[in-house]
Amino acid sequence: MPDPSISALALQEHLAYTVWASTRLLSAAAQLSERELGHDFKTADRSVVGTLAHIFAADRVWLGRIKQRPPSIFISPQDKNLAVLQEQWPGLHAAWIQWAADLTDQSVQGVLSYQDLKGNPWTQPMWQIVLHVVNHATHHRGQVSGFLRALGRTPPTLDLIAFYREKLC
Repeated sequence: MPDPSISALALQEHLAYTVWASTRLLSAAAQLSERELGHDFKTADRSVVGTLAHIFAADRVWLGRIKQRPPSIFISPQDKNLAVLQEQWPGLHAAWIQWAADLTDQSVQGVLSYQDLKGNPWTQPMWQIVLHVVNHATHHRGQVSGFLRALGRTPPTLDLIAFYREKLC
């Protein structure tokens, strides 16, 4: 299922966007109290820090799959700590950007075979995986933005168009 309209540059830009947006949201979370970070919103990942940890863990799992070194677990208890996320996520982001720097329009059409967390085998084009990583993070960043509003805070702007506009300045 090749899609010649998906370029390496488009994927690199989307990964740069996801780094930008996640970094902005992580900075906003750093302004919260421990109580606010852990407030249970009754969602799958429960809280601001839990949802941020979920995004981080998924970013880590997908990069591990791409590099043929998937982690043995999805998320660990220490991942649900803002200090851990602040320390480890920038390096993970840098690893994604470094990996993407070598992409070509041809390589993004290549396929990756991997197992999901339940052990099911899958084979998918690289471009689909990258877009999934970005889309998955966008979905959960939207949840965290809603949590911030519910806590009486103003979330940072995370729109893709804001990323493009900021790059122009």
